[in-house]
Amino acid sequence: MNEQKTDGQKKANKKIIIGIAVLLIAIAAFSGIYFLFGAKPVAGSKSITIEVVDDRQETTAYQLQTEVEFLRQAMEEAEGLSFSGTESEYGMMVDTVNGLTADYNTDGAYWSFYVNGDYCNYGIDSQPVLDGDIFSIRYTLATP
Repeated sequence: MNEQKTDGQKKANKKIIIGIAVLLIAIAAFSGIYFLFGAKPVAGSKSITIEVVDDRQETTAYQLQTEVEFLRQAMEEAEGLSFSGTESEYGMMVDTVNGLTADYNTDGAYWSFYVNGDYCNYGIDSQPVLDGDIFSIRYTLATP
């Protein structure tokens, strides 16, 4: 009877080892995909525009000549642009721009980020900045 338990335990241990191996392979595969297709920063001088569209649809534009690689760094360099939010393991979640707070829990508002008219695929900490980019930061109300 002890041999049966030992065989059962061996099978269970083997399943656990196989499961861990599959998990490690999946993590390696996803890491490789991100490395190949993820955001790629570009060094060097760039000319970009950051536009902030507030809750009244009024736009304030900031022109920058910069060497930064990511949007958050550019936002920090933009004279007159202020922002804050909550830091997380994924970067900053912006909730306030130029003194205007978007509180999703209160009224369904949030700040949406666009690059060259398309929704940003990355957070501000990992969104690459390329020469000629136009970033829009828009106060947005969620639609019911």
